[in-house]
This record gives sequence, C-alpha cells and structure tokens, in this order.
Amino acid sequence: MNGTTDKVVRLGSGAGYSGDRIEPAVDLAASGRIDYLCFECLAERTIAIAQGRRQRDPDAGFDILLEERLRAVLPACHANGVKIISNMGAANPLAAARVAARIAGELGLHDLTVAAVLGDDVLPEVAGSTLPLTETGERVDDLGDRLVSANAYLGIEKVVEALAGGADIVLTGRIGDPALFLAPLVYEFGWRDDDWTLLGRGTIVGHLLECAGQLTGGYFADPGYKDVPDLARLGFPIAEVSTDGSAVLTKLAGSGGRLTVATCKEQLLYEIQDPAAYPQADVVADIRSVRFEEIAPDRVRVTGGDGAPRPAKLKVSLGYRGDFIGEGQMSYAGPNAVARAQLALDIVRERLEPLIDPANLRFDMIGVNSVDRTAPGDIQPTEVRIRVAGRTPDSRLAHRIGSEVEALYTNGPAGGGGAFVSTREVIAVVSTMIDRDQVAPRLHYERVP
Repeated sequence: MNGTTDKVVRLGSGAGYSGDRIEPAVDLAASGRIDYLCFECLAERTIAIAQGRRQRDPDAGFDILLEERLRAVLPACHANGVKIISNMGAANPLAAARVAARIAGELGLHDLTVAAVLGDDVLPEVAGSTLPLTETGERVDDLGDRLVSANAYLGIEKVVEALAGGADIVLTGRIGDPALFLAPLVYEFGWRDDDWTLLGRGTIVGHLLECAGQLTGGYFADPGYKDVPDLARLGFPIAEVSTDGSAVLTKLAGSGGRLTVATCKEQLLYEIQDPAAYPQADVVADIRSVRFEEIAPDRVRVTGGDGAPRPAKLKVSLGYRGDFIGEGQMSYAGPNAVARAQLALDIVRERLEPLIDPANLRFDMIGVNSVDRTAPGDIQPTEVRIRVAGRTPDSRLAHRIGSEVEALYTNGPAGGGGAFVSTREVIAVVSTMIDRDQVAPRLHYERVP
C-alpha cells in the first residue's frame, strides 16, 4: 500500500461480460504495463443460471470460461507482476479458487496465492421471507419453491483484505461491478472507507471500465455516423489512476477501436438512472461533475465526480424459475415473400391462440415489424423470416409453438425453409434489499506450492 501523491495505478479491463473475447486481455497482460487485470463477467441472470449448475454439481457453478481465461493470461500476468481480480467465481467462488490454483500449478507458476471472496449467497437468509420485491411489490415468499438463488451485491472490503494478505488472484461471486476496480485503488492508495469523494471517483472509474470494449468503441460504432476503425481487433481499455481519483483512459497502441470523449460519455451514462445517485455497496456515486478531456489520440483524462455515504441496505439479486418459452422460425424468399410470411403467421396464430393466452404470444416478421411495430405496411423485402414465440407455464404447450411453425413445411404457404425450433425454461430475475448485518462476507485462501 502506498499513499504518495505521485503514484499512478494502472488498471486493465479484461472482460465486459461472461462470454467476452479473451485475446484483448492477453494483450493487456503482456504489453499493457498494468498493475491489475480485472474481469467483469457476471450479470444478474448469469449467476442464477450458475446457481442451477452448482445445484446439479457442487464442484461447478463458476464461470464456464474461467479455466480458458486463466490459462491464457496467467503466464503473462505472472511474468509482469499483474494481479487478477474477477467475479468469475459466480455461484461458487470456492471451487473457482481451487481450479485457479490447480491451473497455476499445472502452468508451473508456483508461490501464487488465490483468494475466494465468499458470503454473497444469502439464499438461507432470504428464502421464505416477507421482503418486498423491488420490481413488482410482491414478497419473496410469493416465489415459493421457484426461488433458486439470492446473491447480495458485496462491496470492496474482502477484496482489499485479500490484496493486503498477498493474494495474486482474487475471485468473487456477486459484487458490484465497479467494486472490482475500486478495490485495488483503495488498497494501493490507502483511501479511507468513509472518504466519499474518493470512493465515488474510484467507482466512476470502475463504471467506465466495467464493460471493457464498450469504452473503446464497441457498441458505440454506427457506420457513417460514428465510425470506429478495426473493430475486429478491438482493444480493451486501461485506466491510469492517480491518488486523487482522476484518471487517464487509454488503450494499447495499435489495437483496434477508438477511445474518445464521446465513447467515454456514452459509457458513463450506461445504466445510470440518477446522475446524482448511483448506489453501490461502498458509496453512492455522483457523476454530475465528471469532465472528460482528450489529451492525445486514444487518451482521455477524466476528472471530477463525487460521492455520498453508502446505502444502509444491500441489493440482492433473486433468480427464480419462471415459465417456459417456445419458439419457432421459418424463412420465405422471392416474389411475394411478405404475403406468404403473413399467411404463415396467420395459420399459426389461428392454431395457437385457443391454447395459449394471446397476450403471451408474439408473431413477428424479422426485418419488417419485429422491432418497429409502427413500420409502414408497404415494406416488401424479397426475403423475410417469421418468428413465433410464446410464454406458458406448460412445457408441452411451449414445445407446441415451435412444432406448429415447423409444420408449415408441408402445411403452410409455398417456399418455407430453414426451420428452427426451441423450448427453454425461463430463469427470471427480480431484486430486493437486505440489511447489511445479514450478510457476512469472508475469505478463503488457496496456495499454489
């Protein structure tokens, strides 16, 4: 830990979601001169699905790309002294830490310490309770035996403790996304846990980095309006953070993408409902005074930002078994394609609406009206794909949806082809709030001999 005013900590963003590309993280580990490589890989539904895997196998439930990612980046991280922080522990950080230690040993990277942050799983504390559901006003006990997961959003406390304890790799479960990046800043700079301004600024830096390639032009690009070069080789961002919480955002020279004031502004506003109050477990961040300045190509200075005292309660993400979704698709091409597609939809509608509540059915022509329902009716592409989807608590009825579309091969209009059918159970997500004293985060260490 170092509290000097001239210190700069370099954070690299290794992933923005569970299935993100791995190569940009390898490049950062090898050539980014970073101190920490942080992988944000956990969404609300991701952890609920991971809990289902853990229930079937107690040694599973961590991120399915954990092993592939670590094998790819660990050699360079070890050689360059880069520490790894990630929520790839998902529903089973303990098993994830054991896998990480095994991989490090197999790679011949000895004398490493892996820390697992535990305690975000609060299913025993929440199940059957009368806690209100934020989205619906119902109660947790209304979910009954459909509830499969309950994970509290932890803060930085145990990650900072793990770094102080010498951890080279820290794997968490559910933790606030920006906290992955805030924790090493608090550890390195020695920020107090009630310095709301610095915690707010560090959270803002984490928020800017958490989606990886979104900051460097991915998702930003719109040809002819917002052009971004070489997206096939998109580089992930780096933050050079100073002790006052200001930072310079950049990326590897020669990598694809673009980092500008505009890309930074779009990411800053991502998922923000109230610019004055972005609540996290450690602080309520305030982005209203944030300023961006482009100081060189692909180098943007970020200053400002503030914070207010942390919330009294922690958010809990709840996963539960919902209904089943059935889906069927079919393509029509050539002259009169739209009319044939419409006839196909009419046939399926007539057969399904007596069986399934019409409010739970969708009948779309992709490319014509599947997104914009107000599109003019005279659109006449020469190829169109129909999609019928529905939601029902009966798995057999859900399967019937796809079957009815597939039956159009021989029972519908001419020229249908490329049928696709699927039936899947919905893992739905809602949230509630829980008192902090009901959550007890803790650490477990695995040593690589």
